[in-house]
Amino acid sequence: MTVSLSQVTSHYGMKSNHPGSTHSKAIHFIGICGTAMGAVAAAMKQHGWHVTGSDEKPYPPLSDFLAAQGIPISLGYSSENLPKDEALIVIGNALSRGNPEVEEVLNRKLLYTSLPELLRTHFLQGRHNLVVTGTHGKTTTSSMLTWIFEYAQKKPSYLIGGIPKNLGQGACFRDPDESRHVILEGDEYDTAFFDKRSKFVHYLPELVIINNIEFDHADIFSNLEEIKRSFHRLLQLVPSEGMILLNGDDVHCYQLGQRAPAPIVEVGFSENAGNRILHPFQKEGRSGFELFDTSFEIAMMGEHNIRNAAMAVSAAHFYNIPLPTIQQALLSFEGVKRRQEILTTSHGITIIDDFGHHPTAIRETLAGLRTRYGKAQLWALFEPRSNTSRRAFFQEMLPHAFGDADGIMIGAVARASLLEEQERLNPTTLVNQLVAMGKEAFYEPSVDKIILKLERELQPGDVVVIFSNGSFEGLGGRLTMRLQEKE
Repeated sequence: MTVSLSQVTSHYGMKSNHPGSTHSKAIHFIGICGTAMGAVAAAMKQHGWHVTGSDEKPYPPLSDFLAAQGIPISLGYSSENLPKDEALIVIGNALSRGNPEVEEVLNRKLLYTSLPELLRTHFLQGRHNLVVTGTHGKTTTSSMLTWIFEYAQKKPSYLIGGIPKNLGQGACFRDPDESRHVILEGDEYDTAFFDKRSKFVHYLPELVIINNIEFDHADIFSNLEEIKRSFHRLLQLVPSEGMILLNGDDVHCYQLGQRAPAPIVEVGFSENAGNRILHPFQKEGRSGFELFDTSFEIAMMGEHNIRNAAMAVSAAHFYNIPLPTIQQALLSFEGVKRRQEILTTSHGITIIDDFGHHPTAIRETLAGLRTRYGKAQLWALFEPRSNTSRRAFFQEMLPHAFGDADGIMIGAVARASLLEEQERLNPTTLVNQLVAMGKEAFYEPSVDKIILKLERELQPGDVVVIFSNGSFEGLGGRLTMRLQEKE
């Protein structure tokens, strides 16, 4: 049976906002290696729960992180993975009917819930919840904002879809008497197979950031209007004493703001933005800008990261964090794993790992790297793995996303057999489009052969950026190891 967490906490005889208030309880996460699932699983373990989980293909950094937390992960899904005794089952949003653990949960009539509902009643009631949303920049913006609050000694709870380097983990849930602020990365993806609303509608927002709105998640949204409708629902939940921060340069954000019932401030470069970003610059691996008559600087490149930082500054300013404190926090912000993360500089060759998988994210990341590395030979390695990028929807947009790259290698379309040929991205066509643009481009479905080809092609001074929202069969680590072995 699906349950609200108020029912669950009552069932276990505990207060909903004190997850570790009684003896150890059992909880099992199906799909534990999703970034949010893994982070919350670790938080529950830290609060005294006995945590287990399962996933089809655990991969770093989440698998390493969970192992360090002492959380056992069953490889693959099986009814045998479920606890034998009473337990709460959290079902990830990637799971559906037919999964053996889902079927066992239903047949045994076990208590189950979604991750967002677990959060809503267990951690978010009565708190000041800051929800960071948008097609791009959610993880970086929420990481910056969390670090600002942490640096200001506000001790926030947080849930981020990645691992900020300053924090070392993607989630921390403190007791409400220690801190009442919660910062959440709000995803527009659906909640679970039994709840098709976007995750972020569960998060009881007091402040909402919308970085941008584009089409994505082609597996659950038919068009951009459906996505905008979901964001509209979110804005309807912001209280009159709360705040909405919108991208003032994004027409879709602007349109949503016209119908919002809570106070709105637009953040952007345009003259009409209430919080206008002034004097932006990028140099020597750093970016900066002016806001509230104060200069800010971050150790990241790209106009998109300037905007991310401006959103974080605006949110922190709303909660009365002093501007000098925000300044110092951003100066010490170390970034997020898999967001322009440098893996090695062996033999003068720089290998960078990045989570980008949408054409806009790829284009903006490459533009920032081009600014940073100048005329260096810039290679882009791309795995079409997300539910949208492996479809043909971006067939015409992707070539232009690689405009700042000199060489491009396209890997195999993930789970290609699950899509009809006319429905999925055609890598050969993509390569032909890139070659017609004057690019050196290759399609190679074998990661081993990608590595061999790169070893022949790469020269000192070259920069390689790997784009994937998955592991790309460990390409980044394997390529790094091959280079380091030559030293």
